Amino acid sequence: MPSPVENYVEMRELILKMVTRLQLAVVLTLSFLLTFVFAAPLTGLPPQQPTEATQQAKEPSPLTVPSRPPAPLYTGEQGAQSSEITFVPLSRTVTAKFHVEDPNGYFLPNLRRENFAVYEDGVRQTNVTVEVEHAPVSVALLLEFGGRYHELNKRLALEVPGIGRQLLEVVGRDDKVAIFKYGTKLESLADFKSGHETLENIFESLSTLGFSEVNFYDSLLAVLARMREVSGRKAIIVVSTGVDTFSKATFEQALEAARNSAVPIYAIGLGHLMRLEALAYGDTAPFARINWNAAQTQLESLAKASGGRAYDIETDLQIPGIYDDIMENLRLRYVVTYVSSNPATAGPPRSVRIDLVDPKTGGLLKIHDATGKLIPAKVFVQETYSPEAADAKASRLFAIKHDQESFGP
Repeated sequence: MPSPVENYVEMRELILKMVTRLQLAVVLTLSFLLTFVFAAPLTGLPPQQPTEATQQAKEPSPLTVPSRPPAPLYTGEQGAQSSEITFVPLSRTVTAKFHVEDPNGYFLPNLRRENFAVYEDGVRQTNVTVEVEHAPVSVALLLEFGGRYHELNKRLALEVPGIGRQLLEVVGRDDKVAIFKYGTKLESLADFKSGHETLENIFESLSTLGFSEVNFYDSLLAVLARMREVSGRKAIIVVSTGVDTFSKATFEQALEAARNSAVPIYAIGLGHLMRLEALAYGDTAPFARINWNAAQTQLESLAKASGGRAYDIETDLQIPGIYDDIMENLRLRYVVTYVSSNPATAGPPRSVRIDLVDPKTGGLLKIHDATGKLIPAKVFVQETYSPEAADAKASRLFAIKHDQESFGP
């Protein structure tokens, strides 16, 4: 018979075998369960649904702007909008001032810093700040106040002072206004140092017109020359039929000067009003032969070449809206500031691009008006700036219009 010791050894070995088999069974069972759980999504079980926070993070950010009129107030085409870029070598700070407009030329508000993606030489810039500038302006008001025909002169004397006076309702304390009138020659009525009361009195004194030529081209060239010495944001507002009877300069010369002046011309055309006045006198009146449409087209060409706008008024009720449109276009700019990622403080011109983006999706920004309609945005910023030129003064090159399509779901 086996000894007690041998019995103990056999029993010990048997127990160890049973424990090993039990552990193996437990391991196999756990492995099966784990395989079943992790394979469940692949075998028809529904996958885990994303949380509400995850879904919201992928949805576009809504941006709504006020509804504006469905058509522009100006006629013809708007000129290329200018931008300004300055560069400070010591800090490598770049400041860009530019327009963002809807297709009808209205300023697009409500954009935030995170909506602007700024690229210099293809590199996205960081630490970008964004502000909206309401700049003071210097405006030269050029009034047609003369002509060959007594009947039309009476209508001019009635309309022009009232149109000019309404400008004073949209200028502020820091703005400057100079007033000129022209017939045969240009006459300065007030310079940029004149106060508001002086300007009001000038319009009160504009009451009668004598017989004269209307030398529009010569007068416009003279005012453009005077505006060269004016600093800051500036423009010429012309209240005119656009008719010229005896200028030494040609329309082509006036157009070229407007194109090279860096001074936007906003033309308030009187042709429609004068055409209605002329109809009352019939086809035999000497001024019935004036081509008012051609004169208005020339005003539109001058405005476009200079980066301004032209308006063809049908009633005095349009004037307040036109002045608001002019001042919005002239005053308002988005101002983007950043420290250039380029360590150099001089060198060749650098390319600049500014996109409007949705910070949540990284895609192009979708803008809607109050009715839910998608509004395409136009960003007007010049293609390049030279560090040296931008350091000396703001580069007022005409901007390259960057159309950002905002169509889509």
